[in-house]
Amino acid sequence: METRQRRQICLAQNFLRSPKLARRLVGMSEIGPRDVVCEIGPGNGILTAALASSARQVIAIEKDPEMVHRLRERFRLLSNVEIVEEDFLDYTLASKSKIFGNIPYNITAQIVRKILHTRSNISDAHLILQKEAAQKFSGSPHESLCSLLAKPFFEFQILYRLRRTDFRPVPSVDSVLLSIKRRTRPLIETHEAASYRNFVQYGFGRWKPNLKLAFKNVFTYKQWKRLARDLHFPLNATPTELSFEQWLELYRRFVK
Repeated sequence: METRQRRQICLAQNFLRSPKLARRLVGMSEIGPRDVVCEIGPGNGILTAALASSARQVIAIEKDPEMVHRLRERFRLLSNVEIVEEDFLDYTLASKSKIFGNIPYNITAQIVRKILHTRSNISDAHLILQKEAAQKFSGSPHESLCSLLAKPFFEFQILYRLRRTDFRPVPSVDSVLLSIKRRTRPLIETHEAASYRNFVQYGFGRWKPNLKLAFKNVFTYKQWKRLARDLHFPLNATPTELSFEQWLELYRRFVK
């Protein structure tokens, strides 16, 4: 028992307690009978069971050998569930598959980066993760560098706020269900991606108190004053004060 608890702490695992809640969360994802779903860290299998009742196939990726054994025993009679013993960060994602997972807090950033930057064309992902991390990636209530770089290609939405008591063991942080959906048509063309990324990073990385000074060598004062008026942001706005839409239009004015 002590070994199990130490392993859970190491992997930052907090499992859902209620199968009913698991079914409700899966229902929010709109996963259907045609979908192949990759589950990240199935743990005790509560979400796996909910996914198996909705999806055509569930590929559950679990790195803990003991849990893999238990999961294979539990789901041995379900032909649409495959338990794979591997670290999700090393797993090759299938093209156009969906992702669902109650993910370890300590590797949240690595998991989200893999989803956003993989070349497998993941259509969407639904992740149970720490609220602060979800706000950072979704740009809520204020945009971050991470959210601005991803939003031309993905849409983010916090769908549900969980209670701490929904988990065992009870975590010391709040958690939410975050939806990440790939846009049918990106708002930035592929050949512009690097230019847009460099532009946004320039604005965030100049160590200036506001964007007016950060972009001093990009826009004249007269141009910046006009941009602030046209796009409805303060003249001395900081990078996080602009919405994604304002950043996108600012970039488009820059490349004109």
